[in-house]
Amino acid sequence: MPNSPVSPREEEVLVLLGEHLTNAQIARRLHLSVRTVENHVSALLRKTGVPGRRELARVAAGRAVATVPSGPPTPRTSFVGRAVELDLLAPLLTGGGLVTLAGPGGVGKTRLAAAAASSVAIGAVWVDLVPVREGFAAQAVAAALGAAETPQLPLREAIAARLGARRLLLVLDNCEHLLDEAASLAELVLDAGPAATVLATSRERLGVAGERVVHVAPLPLGSDAEALFSARAPGLAGDLALVARVCSRLDGLPLAIELAAARGDSLGAVGLLAALDDPLRLLSGARGGQARHRSLREVIAWSHDLLAPAEQVLLARLSVFAGPFDLTAVAAVCEEAPATVADLLGRLADQSLITAQPGTGRWRLLEAVRAFAAERLDARAEAADVRTRHVSWAREAAIGLSAFAPGWREVFDALAADLREAARGDHGTVRALARLTFARRFLRESFEHYLTAARLAPSPMEAHTDLMDAAEAVFSFGHAEASYRLLLDAAAAARDAGAGNAEAAALAAAVTTAGRLPSGFTEEIPYTEMRAMLTRARSLADPGDPLVTARLAAATTWTQGPARLTADAATASTAHEAALATGDPILISAALDALSSVAAHHGDLAEADRLARRRLALLPTIDRTRPASAAEILDIHLTATQSALATGDLPAARRNTELILDDDLLKNHPYRATSRHVAVLVLQGELDEAVALAPGLLDGWRRSGSPAAAWMSPGASCLVLAHALLGDEASAAAWRRVAQTAGGHGSPGYARNAAAFATFVDARLALHTTTAHDLTPASGRYADYANAALAELAVSTGDPRVPELLALAEESAPRNAWAAATVLRARARLSGDYARAVAAWDGLGARFEAGYTRELESRATR
Repeated sequence: MPNSPVSPREEEVLVLLGEHLTNAQIARRLHLSVRTVENHVSALLRKTGVPGRRELARVAAGRAVATVPSGPPTPRTSFVGRAVELDLLAPLLTGGGLVTLAGPGGVGKTRLAAAAASSVAIGAVWVDLVPVREGFAAQAVAAALGAAETPQLPLREAIAARLGARRLLLVLDNCEHLLDEAASLAELVLDAGPAATVLATSRERLGVAGERVVHVAPLPLGSDAEALFSARAPGLAGDLALVARVCSRLDGLPLAIELAAARGDSLGAVGLLAALDDPLRLLSGARGGQARHRSLREVIAWSHDLLAPAEQVLLARLSVFAGPFDLTAVAAVCEEAPATVADLLGRLADQSLITAQPGTGRWRLLEAVRAFAAERLDARAEAADVRTRHVSWAREAAIGLSAFAPGWREVFDALAADLREAARGDHGTVRALARLTFARRFLRESFEHYLTAARLAPSPMEAHTDLMDAAEAVFSFGHAEASYRLLLDAAAAARDAGAGNAEAAALAAAVTTAGRLPSGFTEEIPYTEMRAMLTRARSLADPGDPLVTARLAAATTWTQGPARLTADAATASTAHEAALATGDPILISAALDALSSVAAHHGDLAEADRLARRRLALLPTIDRTRPASAAEILDIHLTATQSALATGDLPAARRNTELILDDDLLKNHPYRATSRHVAVLVLQGELDEAVALAPGLLDGWRRSGSPAAAWMSPGASCLVLAHALLGDEASAAAWRRVAQTAGGHGSPGYARNAAAFATFVDARLALHTTTAHDLTPASGRYADYANAALAELAVSTGDPRVPELLALAEESAPRNAWAAATVLRARARLSGDYARAVAAWDGLGARFEAGYTRELESRATR
């Protein structure tokens, strides 16, 4: 029954559907079987009453963000006091805007924020900024929200897109060391969704317009302060005079009270007062903010001095961890047996100097305690050795995570701060981090790590490897030209290393990039330059290396074709055979693309489509964590869509565009994917949905800065058709200008394809408005659409060219389903028998055309 209650597990699945993950990806994320996920999806479809996955994603977008993965931390102890503050916060956290809890360290801002966040009705997402260093606040927010950077969609924009119009509470905890970044992110969140509320905790305000600041003071003496101490040290709660004296000594500061109470049972009343009187006697009676900072430091020092020597040593060593740590990590950094470490960690937790993270097996240091412990480590002779061991542990952890076992994302998010800290000067760590951040879809960060790895590389050959990966990584958000330049840098590094075979591989890859993807260059690379590089590569290559042989074969076929973006027929098969010998699905896919290019150039659209489907079949074998996967996966989907469109197979074309838009690596691509999706939507009669995508498509195209404008032309022409059919002539004219601009870029083949689609749109509009025309038959990939539309238009207007135009259209019918349906309708205009034409349009899912055909049938029978 629609709107039946959704279970907690179904809610988790629904949230991930909102992130456009596949069933397999959801299964990996939640550690379930694919069959179980399928059952949950079926249940959600039944309970929500929507027809499919895309509609479920929209349902998820309208719900509050789940608090399960990143909600407020679960406290191990009761929350005491703060009734006034909670009453004040309740209305502030439901009306949108930024609310900042400001106060000194140890005053209890985090506990108050957690209590307030747990009490509001909207979903809450918690981001702890303590372990986050400068420049990485956006990654922390993205990880908490489940936002993924995509090609051409920077991380900040991905965060904004993830938020949309959702009602949620985003908590940014401990902002004081990242004030500018926190303020910028708060503004981003509030601009992205007016219903969103940001709750920040900081020692000072963020300085954002409209910010409402709630100053958090120490707990009031005579009430809440004593209640907190009594709750934490119940054995001393009956001695009211003692409790009052302790809380007065500690200025009502919650963290200081927690630390003192943790010692209450072991020291007793007399011992506790004696211990407090000595270190704090100089501060008695002081109530200023500066005094409170000093008192907190003194209480931490006092609590530290009461530790056993082994506990003091461990606390100092733990300060090297920027984020949460587990038993294995501590044992590695401290060079202690796990059993010994476990006992010491338990004792530190009992004394409130470290806090456990429930359900994770990890602990962390509070910010103030970590700063104190770091000073103690600096004073120890072993400080450098401990930090070296921390880097070694981080390197091994990063390399281990690079196996991408189930659950690796959650582990990476927990360790990210330490990995980034350790990667500052260690080549092995930064290289592993580059791979991890690419797989985590922090694409720009990944690219920067690969460049950093190249700079830190201990040898030219390792720099070559890093630059090759950087050249692939830049494809995920950049253009072919940037990749080309990096490949030349990689070749130079190999040359410095005296590695001729590696230099040959880099040069061949550069040549292939320039030949296969010239639309990604501001200026095309001359064939003479490409062939000179290829000649050098051949002179250096090891003929027994199958990978280099395959790269050389690919470079050859893309430099000898009859035109740009067209492979050479004579060598394309050789390149395919060489790629097959490597077993690398990415190289095999690229070789199939060359064969498909040859088929399309010779007008064999059916063969081009068959080869595109073979490339689709390779997708499950491509390692999506490899930077090389981004460009190839995108090209596979785009080419498959293009081939399906060229043959009029609209259902297949739509499946491919939806796969792109649902892909965690490729979704929200600004115009390459969306322009094709728009074309399919218009052809299938989803005019309103297509028009709704138009502004984002135009904005993405303009912002991309890519010279490959010709990609836009079919989609732009279809938007001309959609707007005109909906009666919006002004928008139709604007998109016509875009289509003309787009069609004027790229190779001559692109221009022919663009002109063919424009002719199809003009003919279809002339048919709709029954206006005169002077259109002529088209050539190119989309000529079948144009020529079939011209034939029907000729029949409708009594054009004397009907016989020749119908004959030309009927030639295309066997190879293009849209053309076949158009011919059936053109013939029906002469015979009055529309049944077959209606069935053909229904089979394509072309609702507008099917409805138009039924209307013609109705007119014919009146």
